[in-house]
Amino acid sequence: MISIIDCYHYQVQDIANSPVRSKPNARLAGASIPVPMLDLKRQYEPIHQELLEAVARVLETQQFILGEPVAAFERDAAQQLGVAHAVGCSSGTDALWLALAAAGIAPGDSVVTTPFSFFASVSCILRAGATPVLADISPATFNLDPEALKTLLDGPQGSKVKAILPVHLYGQCADWGQFSRLGRDRGLKLIEDAAQAWGAEWNGVKAGALGDAAAFSFYPTKNLSAAGDAGMVTTNDADLAERLRMLRQHGMRRRYHHDEVGWNARLDGFQAAILHVKLKYIASWNDARRAVAERYHTLFAAAGLAESSPYPSRGIILPQEVPGSRHVWHQYVIRTNRRDALREFLAVRKIGSEIYYPVPLHMQHALQSLGYADGSFPEAERAAREVLALPIFPELRADEQQTVVTAIADFLS
Repeated sequence: MISIIDCYHYQVQDIANSPVRSKPNARLAGASIPVPMLDLKRQYEPIHQELLEAVARVLETQQFILGEPVAAFERDAAQQLGVAHAVGCSSGTDALWLALAAAGIAPGDSVVTTPFSFFASVSCILRAGATPVLADISPATFNLDPEALKTLLDGPQGSKVKAILPVHLYGQCADWGQFSRLGRDRGLKLIEDAAQAWGAEWNGVKAGALGDAAAFSFYPTKNLSAAGDAGMVTTNDADLAERLRMLRQHGMRRRYHHDEVGWNARLDGFQAAILHVKLKYIASWNDARRAVAERYHTLFAAAGLAESSPYPSRGIILPQEVPGSRHVWHQYVIRTNRRDALREFLAVRKIGSEIYYPVPLHMQHALQSLGYADGSFPEAERAAREVLALPIFPELRADEQQTVVTAIADFLS
C-alpha cells in the first residue's frame, strides 16, 4: 500500500536516502549507522492488520468513490479538529483550489501568499483564475511575515486583494493573531494552507479551524498520510461546505445536473479507510514528533552547535516553536550557510536529508509572468540557500538522532 508515494517520481526510499546530485568525496565518509529521512515501514508494521481490514471492507462494500468510508472519515476528522465541516478530496492541491473557489475567489481578484512554499500554494490561485501576490517571510519561522503583508496591503496592490493564504510551513501555524486582525479589518477571506500541519495549534485552536477554510494534504510523507494522493478542506461555514461538496464532483448537487463547472476532485474509499485508521493514532504520533524535536534541541545544544541569531555564521540555527504555537514538526529544518556541502557530507554517511524548498516560487520558470525578480524577497531567497531538513518521524530512535548530530559536529569541526 505504500510502495509508490511521490508525485515527483521518486520512491519512498529515494526520499529517505536523499540522493545528492553531485558526486561526494569518499574521504568524507565516517563510521555511522544509516539514518533514513523517513521510514514509513516503521509506522505501517504495528497497524498493518487494521489497514488491511479497512481496505478489505471497502472491497466488500464496493464503495470506492465517496460513500460511507469517506463520510465516516470526514465526521471524525471534523470532530478531531473542532470544525463543523470536513470535505474529503483527491489531493492537497485540489483542496487548495476548492477552498479558494468555494470562497468566491475569481478572475480579477488577488490572493496574497508566501514565496517560500510548495508550488501548489501559488498554482491553486492561478487555477482559480486569480492573481498571486507574494510577501516575504519571517527568518525565524519561514512563515509569511505579517508586517510584510501589511506593507503590501497598504500599497498599490492592496486594493485588489480579496484573500490571504498563509502556509503553516513545516508543521507550525503562521501568526494567526495578526493575520486574523488584518483579515477582519480589511474584509479579506483567510484560507489556511495547512498541508503540513494536521494537529498543529495556535492559542489552543487547531489548524483547520482558524480561517474561513483550510486545505490539508494527506500525501504519504505528511504526518497524517494516505497511501496515495488525498486531501481535505475544513470550514465552519455551512454554505461554503455545501459549495465545496458540489465543486468536488463536477459542479453537481443532483446527479447529472451541473450547476457550475466544477472538477473531479473526490476522495476515494480506499484512501479514506486508511486515513480513518490512522486518525486514531495521529495525536500520539505528533507527540512523538515533538519528543524527537526536543531531543534534537538537547543534542545540538550539548554539542555546542546551535547559534541564537536568525542567520547562521559558523554553526547552525535550530528551528523554534514560537509562543502561542503548538508545532507538530512535520519537518525539522536547520539553517546553515554551508548547506550544500553539509548535505553531501551527510549523504556519504548514509544520513538522509532534504531541501524544502531550493527555489523560491517567484524564481520558478513557470511563474515568470508574475513579474518578480532575483532580490524581490530576500528572506525567502536566503532561506532557500540555507535550509536543510533532517530526519524526523515518530519512530526515529535516539541513537539515530545522535548519529545525525555527531555527523554535523564532525562536518563543522
